[in-house]
Amino acid sequence: MKLSQNTVAKILLLSLFVQSFVFASSTNCPKNIILIIVDGGGFNHIDAADYYRDGKKKSQSFEKFPVKLAVTTYSAGGSYESKKAAKDFNYVKTGYTDSAAAATTLATGVKTSNGAIGVDPNGNKLENIIEKCEKLGMSTGVVTTVLISDATPAGFAAHQKSRKGFEEIADEMINKSALEVIFGCGNPLFDDNGKKLDTPGKFKYVGSEKIWDSLIKGSADDWTLIQSKQDFINLAQGKTPKRVLGIAEAATTLQENRSGKSIVPFDVPLNRNESNLSEMTKAPLNVLDNNNDGFFIMIEAGAVDWASHENNSPRMIEEMIDFDGAADAVINWVETKSNWQNTLVIITADHQTGYLTGVSNSGKGKMPKMHWNSMNHTNSLVFFFAKGQGSKLFAEKVKGKDPVYGSYIDNTDIAKVIFALLEQKAPVKK
Repeated sequence: MKLSQNTVAKILLLSLFVQSFVFASSTNCPKNIILIIVDGGGFNHIDAADYYRDGKKKSQSFEKFPVKLAVTTYSAGGSYESKKAAKDFNYVKTGYTDSAAAATTLATGVKTSNGAIGVDPNGNKLENIIEKCEKLGMSTGVVTTVLISDATPAGFAAHQKSRKGFEEIADEMINKSALEVIFGCGNPLFDDNGKKLDTPGKFKYVGSEKIWDSLIKGSADDWTLIQSKQDFINLAQGKTPKRVLGIAEAATTLQENRSGKSIVPFDVPLNRNESNLSEMTKAPLNVLDNNNDGFFIMIEAGAVDWASHENNSPRMIEEMIDFDGAADAVINWVETKSNWQNTLVIITADHQTGYLTGVSNSGKGKMPKMHWNSMNHTNSLVFFFAKGQGSKLFAEKVKGKDPVYGSYIDNTDIAKVIFALLEQKAPVKK
């Protein structure tokens, strides 16, 4: 039987539709990827905040994510042996990574030397997730509670041999990257209490005085500069600019570095003019979700590390609770503005700081008992939670089973899985 041209055309169209449906239903590629990093956070950090906030463990929504693993964090040339960690208490006090190497690995899937930003141990540039996403037409952003040019945001958006080159890192992020959102601290006009300075402070964290002036004047590469708490709140809904640089009215951290000695969390009043991480999460999501090709964002609870270096239990819990709020904001966004079929959410840490042990419950609203065993990083395993499209792939990367923390992957696996998912996206035609 000879088919008419019209019938043949319909059959071809139906065939193409079926092929598209099969591909769409089989791909694991999420439209949006949200990576939350708790700098310096460990399993016991989560427990301490849970006990203080709710009087019980596993009380946060992200702790109920279907994928729960541990992660090794050592930098290039290092290792982690679970049996040694279990037998020798001091084992994890050596061989640890720093935030620069860890962030670079989380962003590129390649181990590097401590202090390196976006380059391998030989100084060669590495492609990061943000650069890959931009090639695919996705929007990208980095958010932190500390300096915008600090190690973790830098590891996702810059390429420098040293994390100490704040000027070069900030210049690269602001003037040479394709980022649509950069949020954090480093404001040269304010101190750590949110008080305006009589004379400007350090400009290096935002690159230079010249760069800052160009941002103020609105002449810096399509960037819209926001600074006040209300600016961040307003940006969480409605129309948004193309690119937003949010520098909170704080010198180094939103809250952790404020004056006063804390005995319990929040006994020293918070800086009232500073946004919290939840507000600084809602705003960029509203900016980035305008892109039909999706987005990638890295959100860092950066000051958990700062408080842990100081063994400052009250401030650490404050920062962990701030992180909890940001995680809730992300989950709420997924469930109201997107869905778990279109979005992948990952929550992890770059390393553990302070070697926190002995955490036990004293009741809701009361400081849990805890003991700090170091004022530095450790080589301990850290937590990993994931939910959404593609999240099951992480379980396929398990390297071993720790007697304390269970199945673990390596931090290189996080970026490798994300890159594998992104490979399923078609590149944007130019």
